Amino acid sequence: MSLPLLSGILLLALFLGYHFYGRFLSRSFRLDAKNTTPAVTMNDGVDYVPTKPFYLLGQHFSAIAAAGPIAGPILACQQFGWLPCMLWIGLGAVLIGAVHDFSALVASVRHRGHSVAEIVKLNIGKKAWFAIMLFIWVSLVYVIIAFTDITAGTFVGRIEELEGMKLGFERGGAVAAASTLYLLLSIVMGLIQKKWNPPLWLLTVIFVPATLGVVWLGTLISSWLLLPAQAWSLTILLYCFVASLLPVWLLLQPRGYLGGFVLYMALAVGVLGIFFGGYEIRQDYFKTWQAPGLTGSLFPFLFVTIACGACSGFHGLVCSGTTSKQIASEADCRPVGYGAMLLEGFVAMIALATIMILSNGEAKGSPGAIYGAGIGRFMTLLVGKENLVFAITFGAMAFSTFVFDTLDVATRLGRYILQELCGKTGRLTAGLATLATVGVPALFLLLAKEGGWSLFWVLFGTSNQLLAALTLLGVSVWLKKSGRRYWFTLFPMFFVMTITFWSLGKQALAAYGQYAAGAALTNITVINGGVALLLMGLALGVILDALR
Repeated sequence: MSLPLLSGILLLALFLGYHFYGRFLSRSFRLDAKNTTPAVTMNDGVDYVPTKPFYLLGQHFSAIAAAGPIAGPILACQQFGWLPCMLWIGLGAVLIGAVHDFSALVASVRHRGHSVAEIVKLNIGKKAWFAIMLFIWVSLVYVIIAFTDITAGTFVGRIEELEGMKLGFERGGAVAAASTLYLLLSIVMGLIQKKWNPPLWLLTVIFVPATLGVVWLGTLISSWLLLPAQAWSLTILLYCFVASLLPVWLLLQPRGYLGGFVLYMALAVGVLGIFFGGYEIRQDYFKTWQAPGLTGSLFPFLFVTIACGACSGFHGLVCSGTTSKQIASEADCRPVGYGAMLLEGFVAMIALATIMILSNGEAKGSPGAIYGAGIGRFMTLLVGKENLVFAITFGAMAFSTFVFDTLDVATRLGRYILQELCGKTGRLTAGLATLATVGVPALFLLLAKEGGWSLFWVLFGTSNQLLAALTLLGVSVWLKKSGRRYWFTLFPMFFVMTITFWSLGKQALAAYGQYAAGAALTNITVINGGVALLLMGLALGVILDALR
């Protein structure tokens, strides 16, 4: 089968899921445009602001569509082949991932814009609230670990097809330079917006083309920022520490705005390449039931490896943290909550396509390098093959852009959670909470070998999807208490809970095996096994409290 045909089939499945199953869920939740939402009744002009669905969909999609749906499908395809990945992306997004996001959004809207943890506290109990808060913090730490290490890899990697095209060209250095310039550009935009408040259209006209300009400039200064991967990891964590304490207007908001355009450009280039590039599928459709190394057997590791491409607990934090406070009408919950996850499913398909067009021998790099090279090839349809250096640098910088969004949000959320658990606020507490949130990843990355992101990815994906299962559990309890049907959240919860506990159990057993064979307690696999047991214990605490 051809790549355009397979992608078209997946697109059709996502559309049918939205039209039929999404409508069924709307009826099950009894959504009514006449019901007032927290954005209207609690409008404060800051957090609670009724927003038009088109703009809110774009903002929400940019917030959730980070690096997870890109790295996960590529890594899973390397191990198991593209067919199992495509099936899980399609079925998982429609029946589980989008249901989770939609449910979390509706539940938050019906609970005055409260977070997932608060919904659990109100419907299950305070012990469950404490357990899920700690669970979320540990999960966020693994988000930071995995994405920091994988980004550092893109800043040092090389692509063979570019060597010799430009004397002295360093692909990793170009991506690092372009990414650094992009962050500085965002700060400049934030300062201008704060001081002079020019029209948004004017800022857009100036800074969106400038974003492409820094990509081009990065290719010219590719040898200026050449550091080893571990040094880049620590530098990125230092960025996380500083960025999460800065005012949101200075970096987070302008970077998020520009990042949205980068996301849509990458999405458009991906669609163009898939349907009009004429590329053939060169990857095996199926490789093995039992992959070597830490990835392990297809069941359960395919599901947790793809992670955000089909289902993500992190989305529930976004749905209940910011998006629910901007829903102007309950009728907007379906396009924003359910629709955005289906769009992310197609982002995962584009990422999968970037490796499907490679031979098995070519598809051995990191996900960031493979995605950058694939988007770069697709982009040459617009800029010409003579600009392949620019195109691939853009693709890799797009990947790092998505990662920066994730890292910033994860660090801020980690700080908020620790402050809430401690019951203290203030600058000193904020600084210490941020230091703890980035300090643990720094320690882990110092203990791990260079490029050890794969050691963390499976546990990150597992914790992320187990968080989704716990969110679905909280929503199911709320629906049951409300006297409404809840099987559409309960069955996905059981499936994801089974897969994630299975994965955590296998990781804990693997860690015990290495420890019994003489591995030190500082061995990353052993540490991951201990964290797997901790996550299982916290999740069981929430489950047992829900059964009471």
